[in-house]
Amino acid sequence: MGIRESIFLLFLILISTYESFAKEGLAEELNEEFTEGLLLRPLPDRKVLAHFHFQSSVPPTRTYGRHHHLFPKSIYQLVNKFRVREMELSFTQGRWNYESWGGYDPISSNNAKPPGVELWADFDVPLDQVDASWKNLTHALSGLFCASINFLEHSTSYSAPQWSFHSFAGKLRYGTLPREAVCTENLTPWLKLLPCRDKAGLSALMDRPSIYRGYYHSQRLHLTSDEFDAVKSNSGIMLEQTLTVVLQPSTLEARAMVSVKTLQPSWSLSSLFGRKVHGRCSVSKSSNVYVQFEQNLVSELKEMWKESEGSESGILIHDDFWTNPIFEMSASPHRVVKEVGNLQQEDSSILYEFLVEDYNDSEPFDLGLRWKLPVAWLCQQAPLRASRFLMGSGNERGAIAISLKSSGINNTQRVGCSEKGSLLSIDIFQVVPWYVKVYYHTLKVFIDGELQSTMENIENMHVSPSEDKVSPGVMEMILRLPCGVKTAALTLEFDKGFLHIDEYPPDANQGFDIPSAVVSFTDFQASIGFEDNFLNKLPILNELQERKHVICYTEVLLVPLTTPDFSMPYNVITITCTVFALYFGSLLNALRRRVGEEERLLKSKAAKKKGPLTSLLSKLFAKLTGRPVNPPETPSASPSFIDYKLIVKVILVAGMAVKLFRSSFQLN
Repeated sequence: MGIRESIFLLFLILISTYESFAKEGLAEELNEEFTEGLLLRPLPDRKVLAHFHFQSSVPPTRTYGRHHHLFPKSIYQLVNKFRVREMELSFTQGRWNYESWGGYDPISSNNAKPPGVELWADFDVPLDQVDASWKNLTHALSGLFCASINFLEHSTSYSAPQWSFHSFAGKLRYGTLPREAVCTENLTPWLKLLPCRDKAGLSALMDRPSIYRGYYHSQRLHLTSDEFDAVKSNSGIMLEQTLTVVLQPSTLEARAMVSVKTLQPSWSLSSLFGRKVHGRCSVSKSSNVYVQFEQNLVSELKEMWKESEGSESGILIHDDFWTNPIFEMSASPHRVVKEVGNLQQEDSSILYEFLVEDYNDSEPFDLGLRWKLPVAWLCQQAPLRASRFLMGSGNERGAIAISLKSSGINNTQRVGCSEKGSLLSIDIFQVVPWYVKVYYHTLKVFIDGELQSTMENIENMHVSPSEDKVSPGVMEMILRLPCGVKTAALTLEFDKGFLHIDEYPPDANQGFDIPSAVVSFTDFQASIGFEDNFLNKLPILNELQERKHVICYTEVLLVPLTTPDFSMPYNVITITCTVFALYFGSLLNALRRRVGEEERLLKSKAAKKKGPLTSLLSKLFAKLTGRPVNPPETPSASPSFIDYKLIVKVILVAGMAVKLFRSSFQLN
């Protein structure tokens, strides 16, 4: 029995040891992670693009538990409370300039957002609970980010796309607030979601005045979760925070070179943000800064290098950047990475990588770029440039036009347009408020200025007409255009509705907004591949390598509606109060006055009119004769005369009141 017990005890010890090692290995494999990165890119119009990227991830709850050290607790509670599968929230000020800043790259497709607030979320709840979950989510986000997102709770403010925004079984909701103002009250809660906030790491560069004086800035929050998917519950919850800013360098040298249009201004981190980086965030797994030279800029630099009789690669990959005749960097990069997989173009974009962990308080990181020679280039454009405008005049009816114009660059060769039947596939998603009553049967398609048959160019279309004070109008369309198209246009006629006086906003005379339309080129994918496999593990570079459709947003339309004269109620109230005051004041004064008081008042007035000498003689005469002093007799008004005067006064005031009432109500 002793031998058996010892063997059994040894067996239990081995099993417990194996389980402990397995748990330790699982704990090492499943752990919270946080990474930060910054991408800087010079733009052709003498500006600089700064793209901050932060990513926080946590393993699934069933394997890791509910207690977190890095992942924000408020976001975790949102996911579990409302069962959010995917969500994206953006706060944007300004409009992305697709012509000058590019429209065929991952940054513009993922982070160029419409002005104001844009929110879409997909839920893992039954269909009858989606609207309630959306309402609760908007209230929670409104309190979390100090914004008016709760205005999206009403059914007139959001829509349910069928196939746009990666919709899943009709459980996705989409809403925008084009007029929402973005300020530091929205940025501060966004920064509080970071482990180091804005105290350390790359987030320390986010100086409020520097960011908000830029030409464009958009802070985005993208959330993905598979907490409620039992099949592929491996990645847990992933939170991606990005801040995209377009800044104008404010160095003295840049101001002195304004007259020279082709010479790019020199800049540094301290000149752009007013701060330097004193090291990475202590809990960050990686903290890198990248400077990207896009494809067209690389081609221009190579041409300039050829003219100076040098090698093509020496200008871009060189150990000593101080000897470069075209540009100069203040620090040597850790590595230089080239784009791969772009077979259609000879040149490719280049990334210069800098490690923030190599710097500290004694030696802060202040990357700078100085141009020595003038350089001019153009950004990569989407195959068609989308815009939207209003047609017609008056306050009764009008038309919405979506215009698609060729960008002048033959991007169709990149995807092999001829292989897809010489047609371009374009998805259009548009939401129109209910008070703009769109007639979808009036849809017209023009290609190169000629009216086309609607059914020949529209592959699929889903329309959800608006319902008064219940839901907006939604249009989703898949448009097919020839590859060599130069211009295309879609027009829709509409009537302008009437609102109740309580439904007008405080600035009703400014007009009413129609949110931006979303135009997606499904045949084109914006991505950048790199030759180093290690770079695939960095989230900021994974964002650049992720293959997504080229997406652009149109302008926000401002529609003037029939607006009542809001000053008329004030005038009516003022006139009414004046009439009531005159009427009741005169009536009460006439009714409360007594006859005896009037007689005494008349006697006192008569006594005052009598001279002092006459009264003295009358008193003296009464004293000598021994008679009492008689007051002077004054004519007193008779009671019939007093009643008649009161009646006339009351009738006059009442008639005046009735007349004023009628005139005021006729004006109203």
